[in-house]
Amino acid sequence: MTAQELAQQHCTPQKGAHRRIEGEALAAALKDLRGWIETDKHIAKDFQFTDYEQTVAFVNQVAALAAAEDHHPDIMFGANRVRVVFTTHSVRGVSLNDLICAARIEAMRDAA
Repeated sequence: MTAQELAQQHCTPQKGAHRRIEGEALAAALKDLRGWIETDKHIAKDFQFTDYEQTVAFVNQVAALAAAEDHHPDIMFGANRVRVVFTTHSVRGVSLNDLICAARIEAMRDAA
């Protein structure tokens, strides 16, 4: 599934290890999500900005997306950088919801 196709979807409840995406399937999905990497049963991406206002605006956009999708990442940020980390606790790893949210963040960035 492409990033564009993922960005058109919405999160749904995911439970159980059979919902986990890993190995070659995860690697293939991440190829179309610019800069997203797998790290210890999570996917993550670092974003850079020119100033603090842009940084905070981006954090707020990601937070709004997370609230709308009811799928909440860890967000760490500083003066001009943001790290977004997704995982699905109920599957103990990466699920389709993580990929959907990553793709929606990329689509949001492309639209800006």
